[in-house]
Amino acid sequence: APDSRVLIVGTPVGSGMQVFGLIGNPVEHSLSPPMHEAAYEAVGLDARYVTFEPDPDRLETALDGAAALGVSGLNVTIPFKQDVFDLVEADDLARRIGAVNTIDFSTDPPRGYNTDAAGVTRALDHNGVAVEGADAVVVGAGGAGRAVAFALADAGTSVHVANRTVERAEELAAAVGGETTAGGLDSLERVREADLLVNATSVGMEEDASPVPAEYLHGDLAVMDAVYAPIETRLLRDAAAAGADTVDGAWMLLFQGVEAFERWTGHEAPVEAMNEALRARL
Repeated sequence: APDSRVLIVGTPVGSGMQVFGLIGNPVEHSLSPPMHEAAYEAVGLDARYVTFEPDPDRLETALDGAAALGVSGLNVTIPFKQDVFDLVEADDLARRIGAVNTIDFSTDPPRGYNTDAAGVTRALDHNGVAVEGADAVVVGAGGAGRAVAFALADAGTSVHVANRTVERAEELAAAVGGETTAGGLDSLERVREADLLVNATSVGMEEDASPVPAEYLHGDLAVMDAVYAPIETRLLRDAAAAGADTVDGAWMLLFQGVEAFERWTGHEAPVEAMNEALRARL
């Protein structure tokens, strides 16, 4: 990352090279740079992907500076997804979700998107999981849970949100609308009759634990875990043992990046090249 920052200073963006990047704190362990750099190489783009950790109190100044320097686009990660929302012109989906994770500087003012939602549906589609008409249980009502719930509902899925804090699940269900329902973790028994289960919590990242009891899993279920480190979580192991189809979290990470790449460049993303680079780094 330090070398990439020197590149921006030493190479005028107007010279033909496009600069994309990521803002967040921390960003030093981000998997986005190798994934996007592999895409630029695969399609022959003269571009670089760099990382920035702006002062949280000077976020607006940082975005103005990026626009002034000719940066073409930025991804946004924790803790700025909600803060950036008020500093760009968010599209309809990003407004509904309440968070922006991708900024396009080709417009004035810059346009904000949430590609996490597309990451969900494109990851499931790529792995042969049908979502239209399915009954889904989404575990978690935080940032990831919001993107998952909106994405699935918009794709024609019947969604139930299960969250430790029931009120937060109910707020999300009301925001999504339609026939979306909500409950506490005691409502996870609905997984027994569901077609799709998505874990949108961090359970399984720091410990060998699952957010869903193994006895609720079954062979007619598809299970996606947003956790990508480790790739094979306890939930996915339990799901595979029950005969369920599984989709690991790296697919969601990959396809939110694919969506951002295509919005920024207008090129069809080289999915295989991006996937190889991502999994090699993981």
